[in-house]
Amino acid sequence: MSKRSTPFASRYCSTLDRLKEAIGRKRPGLLRRGVASLRRPDLAPSDFHLFGPLKRHLGGMAFETEDDLISELRKWFDNLDVDFFRVGINSLLSRWQKCIDLHGDYVEK
Repeated sequence: MSKRSTPFASRYCSTLDRLKEAIGRKRPGLLRRGVASLRRPDLAPSDFHLFGPLKRHLGGMAFETEDDLISELRKWFDNLDVDFFRVGINSLLSRWQKCIDLHGDYVEK
């Protein structure tokens, strides 16, 4: 199997292993304290792709009722490009690689 056809799960695990090594080098004490959360537990990594466009869409809008908000959200989700989430998920590997390359320092988009 060529490197290009490596299954996503294998690449994902490999990336996490390299990230753990990079964190161990940059902040050695962090991993010795037990499990380290590398993300906010209440947000999936794919949420970061979602919130920016959603915030821009809702910016300046006011809703009189919760039902009005829900209706607008449904319209927005219904009109998303069919590739919206695929693009966001595929961008995760390059973002994780940036974290590794910067040895855990803050990552700008």
